[in-house]
Amino acid sequence: MVTAQPALIGIDWGSTSLRAFLIAADGKVLQEHAAAKGASTLHGHPAFVAALDEVTGAWRAEYPSLPLLACGMVGSQHGWLDVPYASCPAGSTDLAAGLRTPDDTLLAIVPGVLCDDGVLPPDLMRGEETQIVGALAHHPALADSCVVLPGTHSKWTHVAQGRIVRFATHMTGELYAVLRQHSVLGRLMAPEVAPSDDAFLRGVAAARDAGELGLPHQLFAARSLGVTERLPHAVLAEYLSGLLIGHELRAGLAWRTAHGLAHQPLAMVGAPALCERYQLALRHFGQPAGLVLDNTAPAGLLALARAAHLI
Repeated sequence: MVTAQPALIGIDWGSTSLRAFLIAADGKVLQEHAAAKGASTLHGHPAFVAALDEVTGAWRAEYPSLPLLACGMVGSQHGWLDVPYASCPAGSTDLAAGLRTPDDTLLAIVPGVLCDDGVLPPDLMRGEETQIVGALAHHPALADSCVVLPGTHSKWTHVAQGRIVRFATHMTGELYAVLRQHSVLGRLMAPEVAPSDDAFLRGVAAARDAGELGLPHQLFAARSLGVTERLPHAVLAEYLSGLLIGHELRAGLAWRTAHGLAHQPLAMVGAPALCERYQLALRHFGQPAGLVLDNTAPAGLLALARAAHLI
């Protein structure tokens, strides 16, 4: 039962999942619906319309005047509509100006962000920009900060004056899945991961203290430590996770310093369990995040709806 007046239907539409939020004007999420109808699982306009109906149809029937705003991979080349990226530096105003709407719908889609200085290879994000906007809406002190978004493709983001200035993507989560499931490293690993802070931190420490040996070399330890029985097979996946996250942190913290952010706030946004793992690793580097936030997409969608004058 809704006890406050809704202001927006917000949608976080990723590659594999779809989450919809009924959001009040004060940012409170009044109701939430989810479905395994990610953008990469759907093909063609009717499939996207049906998925949207599944998670928002009841709300739209009850509140027909509410705007709908979506972020994430729904706006990618493999989504519903390929929405052009906003270029860095990008803030709420730039993102709001780039909203696009699929034909015959009332759904607006947030653009992703492109980081391309013409020197380094370009970098991309879709969905994380909305989470960053949401983090800033709740915590204005992050207007000049480094925001880390752990995940399948982790993002290290430089925020200045409330705008995304640059960012760096690390394919940490995807590498973990690929190496565990499709490489020689996974052959000794137990099907179920036995949680082990000790094994995880051993991997983190290997990256921190000897990362100059290179990740391709150090990865083989996730097999050799099992073959020589120096680590139980049940915790080898934890060691691999620590090694990959450790290399990401080693590179990310150096990137942070190189861009003059060493004394700016360091924040994390993401799933609590994953953020807890990253925070444990960051403590091992002596640089824990000062602020850890759960899903900020609803707050970001609300802020962008206001910037676009949808509400």
